[in-house]
Amino acid sequence: MISQKLPKIWYGGDYNPEQWHEEVWNEDVRMFKIAGIDVATLNVFAWARNQPDENTYDFSGLDATIDRLYKNGIYTCLGTSTAAHPAWMAKKYPDVLRVDYNGRKRKFGGRHNSCPNSPTFRKYSERMAEKLAERYKDHPAVLVWHVNNEYGGYCYCENCADSFRNWLKETYQSIEAVNKSWNTAFWGHTFYDWDEIVPPNVLSEEWDGNRTNFQGISLDYRRFQSDRLLECFKLERDAIRKHTPDIPITTNLMGLYPELDYFKWGKEMDVVSWDNYPSIDTPISMTAMTHDLMRALKSGKPFMLMEQTPSQQNWQAYNSLKRPGVMRLWSYQAVSRGADTVLFFQLRRSIGATEKFHGAVIEHVGHEHTRVFRETATLGRELAELSDHIIDAQVNAKVAIVFDWENRWGIDLTSGPSVALDYVKEVHKYYDALYQQNIQVDMIGIDEDLSNYDLVIAPVLYMVKGDYHKKLEKFVADGGTFVTTFFSGIVDEHDLVTTGGYPGKLRNLLGIWSEEIDALHPDVYNQIVIKDKITHLEGEYQCNILFDLIHSEGAEVVAEYGDDFYKGMPAVTRNTFGSGEAWYIASSPDSAFLQDLMADLCAAKEIKPLLTSEPGVEVSQRVKEGQEYLFVMNHNNKTSQFELGNEQKRDLLTGETVNGTISIAAHDVMILTDQ
Repeated sequence: MISQKLPKIWYGGDYNPEQWHEEVWNEDVRMFKIAGIDVATLNVFAWARNQPDENTYDFSGLDATIDRLYKNGIYTCLGTSTAAHPAWMAKKYPDVLRVDYNGRKRKFGGRHNSCPNSPTFRKYSERMAEKLAERYKDHPAVLVWHVNNEYGGYCYCENCADSFRNWLKETYQSIEAVNKSWNTAFWGHTFYDWDEIVPPNVLSEEWDGNRTNFQGISLDYRRFQSDRLLECFKLERDAIRKHTPDIPITTNLMGLYPELDYFKWGKEMDVVSWDNYPSIDTPISMTAMTHDLMRALKSGKPFMLMEQTPSQQNWQAYNSLKRPGVMRLWSYQAVSRGADTVLFFQLRRSIGATEKFHGAVIEHVGHEHTRVFRETATLGRELAELSDHIIDAQVNAKVAIVFDWENRWGIDLTSGPSVALDYVKEVHKYYDALYQQNIQVDMIGIDEDLSNYDLVIAPVLYMVKGDYHKKLEKFVADGGTFVTTFFSGIVDEHDLVTTGGYPGKLRNLLGIWSEEIDALHPDVYNQIVIKDKITHLEGEYQCNILFDLIHSEGAEVVAEYGDDFYKGMPAVTRNTFGSGEAWYIASSPDSAFLQDLMADLCAAKEIKPLLTSEPGVEVSQRVKEGQEYLFVMNHNNKTSQFELGNEQKRDLLTGETVNGTISIAAHDVMILTDQ
């Protein structure tokens, strides 16, 4: 568990009492108790309050809040307050201010507004973290440290330029190695001295965010900025750890956020935490995939749901209310996939500024007689009763899907072949095909051990770094099944093409070579025509976006294209390699194909669905000390059904025993276990 101090599923969220007065504070405590709230995240944006000038530190208000809450049974997730620097710092030390993508120096304002390479920011943020740790190291209320908040955003100032050059020196050792890795002979961009290198932005190599003349420098700048922001986290973490070595330290991540390599970040955190804010049109399976990805950052260990809204958001285009039951439903979705906390932003709504219309447990009306509060209190009671069963339970899977941020950057930055190619969407298509069949999946990075899996899927593995192909070859030779797709094996870690024919280093494993890649408007479809019926796979399916024109070098041709000048060429292949097999999907197929293929591959490996259910009924499982807990969650707006057959299960939420065909109400949840 995250902390022995509070051995249960933590329930609470962000709390900003500095925005209110004492009478409201007492009302907050009264309502927190009613709702079952036992954790408050404090001090996230309080740097200006804690340090009103360069030499003055005042923690008296924070002292009083932590003590008041703790006396009432409410623990603290303690922020370091460094998510927004104070105005005096920006005025006196302008190096702390970022330069944006267009080369403009920022003024004071907003948040995430500090340059990660600013000596001023690093000095004072580290000092603040250490002063907080010294002050609260023995306070029994402190459960976990929350460093900064939602790290992100790049800077292009002179400090960053100098730091980037130093990062390059450490990485490449010589200017000649940089020129080779970036292929600077193209367009005469050869560098002769380190100070000739400038950050890639609108003023140099880039435009429109991800469009660049030189993928090598843009890719490395993303690695550099991610690394330097991570250094900022580590500075605060290490300052805290000197004084509180036994209190876990985290920072809240943002799921599929594109700018940071979260697999690197996960390794540096004691526990992973993240903020879940799906849009009105986010597929439920995309949210499930993101939970699984966050769990992957520490090799399957339980994570913290640090933020979600109890009702609505304020910053999206259409900020719909969560319908009755949906907050509870989505909270259990997080728990079912590894969350050991359910925390909200925010506990009381602000009355001013940009988040005044962001939902909260306590609404502007200021009392507990609201739908949102009633639902919150109900969930709080349930989680308290479930904690002994669920806390520290694991999620087990025999199927893994590879996700790699650097591969994503490489695809986003590449100059072709199609603007319709979206790495996250392609990964999600494969995830969704398994999700729809209630087959548990682990999302994994390229460093993960593959021996625990029977089936590994790496959609659009454009970038094959180092010896990763050898790791895949061993997995398949030992009996595993590997699936990859079009636009895979194209480049190395420097975004340099692997010559000798696509898919480069994967060619031997897959038993194919790709001659050309056709890119058509996504509204134009070809057909995947199955040559011989393979259990579920038969007939024709649709495919679009990219079309690899491949030749077999020993691989069995499972399906062919049905149209265009490459009609009859392989569209799907299967290659026997050692004791296993490697599949190649040469285009972006429709969901019917993927569901049929995944059903076949899983059946061949005896990987069975957790349950059979109607569409819209999600099933996930956690296991603790050999006991299985099946979470059945109905995302439909109507009563739906799932099948238990002759098995008898007990619903932990109601105590009822069920079997056979079970009906589950709209937006309801059941947690089933053996009697």
